[in-house]
Amino acid sequence: MEEPTGMTALRQLLPPPPGAGEDIDWKAAEARWGTGFPRDYMDFMAVYGVGGIGSEEEIGELGILGPFPTGAYEHSPDDFEDETGNARLTWEEEGADQEGLDLDPEHILAWGYTSHADMLCWLTSDPDPDKWPVLLFARHGSQTCEVVPCGMVEFLRRLLAQELPSYSMEFTPEPRFEHWRKGR
Repeated sequence: MEEPTGMTALRQLLPPPPGAGEDIDWKAAEARWGTGFPRDYMDFMAVYGVGGIGSEEEIGELGILGPFPTGAYEHSPDDFEDETGNARLTWEEEGADQEGLDLDPEHILAWGYTSHADMLCWLTSDPDPDKWPVLLFARHGSQTCEVVPCGMVEFLRRLLAQELPSYSMEFTPEPRFEHWRKGR
């Protein structure tokens, strides 16, 4: 029997909470950022939305960003803008001399971050957003950044299933998703 992939597999590892998900105007998001978005990201936003993946023991958290700010209150999640700027600056200062990886910082778009100061991005050099690999800026590894040849949802699935050989996070006893509105 073939293992489920994509959103089906992610939902098995990380059940979405009731009331999660975002209703995003993707045409407006595309106009704001000058690009389309990967289908798996759009599906993730519809099911989960902006928020964080963590656990009961709060060892670490992974935050998922939205293409627009989600609300004007004290702890409102940011959109891509600040984290993308951080990732581009990090590439220019620390990653540009990384052997075997030559990329234009304008082709970096952040979609997430971790409580360990890691940045989760797409490498947007392909004109087809569904072909964008994950670009991981790990702050405590031997490399500044690594291209993970899969999309965002598959990256999250592999992370939660502990199938990424070069990167891990612990979600004990089990991962859970908390939508940004729950914290209001």
